[in-house]
Amino acid sequence: MYKYVMNRMLLMIPTLFGAGVLVFCLMRLVPGDICDVKLGGEGAAVSEEQFEICREELGLNKSIAVQFTDFMVGMVTFNPGNSMWTGKTIGHEVSLRFQLTLQLAVMTTIVSIIIALPLGVLSAIHQNTWVDYLVRTIAIAGVAVPSFWLGIMFILFILVFTQNVLGEPWMPPVDFKPIWEDPLYNLSQLIWPALATGYRTSAVITRMTRSAMLEVLREDYIRTARAKGLIERVIRVRHALKNAMLPVVTLIGIEFAFLIGGLVVTEQVFNLNGLGQLFVDSVGAHDYVMTQALVMLVVFVFVITNLFIDIVYGWLDPRIRYS
Repeated sequence: MYKYVMNRMLLMIPTLFGAGVLVFCLMRLVPGDICDVKLGGEGAAVSEEQFEICREELGLNKSIAVQFTDFMVGMVTFNPGNSMWTGKTIGHEVSLRFQLTLQLAVMTTIVSIIIALPLGVLSAIHQNTWVDYLVRTIAIAGVAVPSFWLGIMFILFILVFTQNVLGEPWMPPVDFKPIWEDPLYNLSQLIWPALATGYRTSAVITRMTRSAMLEVLREDYIRTARAKGLIERVIRVRHALKNAMLPVVTLIGIEFAFLIGGLVVTEQVFNLNGLGQLFVDSVGAHDYVMTQALVMLVVFVFVITNLFIDIVYGWLDPRIRYS
C-alpha cells in the first residue's frame, strides 16, 4: 500500500502539470483583456500609453513563455502571486473563502450520506414495494429540483415561520465566522445551504446505492450466506452493503470534489462569499492569475480525493491489493 500511495503521489505531478498547461492556454484564448476592464471597459477613452503601463504593471507585456514559467514556479512554490484585479496576494483572497467552501462541501457530503445510505438500502431490500416506490420518488424529485430553488424555499419558509411565531423575521447571517470561533453562528449560516445542496446530492447517491445493493443481493455468496443460516441483518450490512459501497464511494468522492467549485448559485442565494463566487468574479475580470490558481486548487482537490477513494477501496474490499 505504501508503494502504491507513493506512486500515485508521483503521478500527481504530470497530472497537475497537464492541467496547468491546459488552463494557462485556455485563459489566453478568452477574448478581452483585464486592462480594458480596469481602465473603464472596451471603448473607453484610454491612451495607448496608459494601456501599455497597465500591461507592464500586470506583467502582460512579457512573453508567453516567461508568463508560463512564472505561473508554474508559483504553483510549485505555493506562491501563485497577486491578484491582477485587487493587488492582494492569492493566499489572502482564497484562504477565508476556501474555509467556507470546504466546510460547506463537508457538511453537504455528511448530510447526503446520512440521507442516502439508509434510503438506498431500504429501497433495495424492499424492492417493488411501497417503500421502494416512495424512496425512488424522493430520489427523482431530488435530482429534478435545483438546489438553489430549494434554498430559496428554505429561506422563505423560515422567514414566514419566524415572522408569524416570533414576530421578527429571521435573516441569514452575513459575515462568515469559522466554526472554531463561533460554532452556533457558523452552523446557523451553513446548515441551510448544506441541507439544500445535500438533498440533491443524496438523491444521486441514493439511486446508486439502490442499484449497487440490488446487484450484490443477487450474488451467489449472498445466497450461500442465507443457506448457512446467517442472520439477515448481518448478511445485509457485513456482506452486501460493504461490497456495494465501492461504486457509492466513488460517486461520493466525485460529488465532494465537484462541490469545491460548483456552489456558485447556492452561495449567491445564501449570501456566502465562497470560492464559486470568487471564480466567477475572476473570470469576468479576466484576472488570469486568480483564475489559474483557483482552477489548480480544484484540480488538486480532485486528485487528492481520487487517491483517498483508492485507499478506501482497499479497506472496503480485502480482495483489492496494491503492489
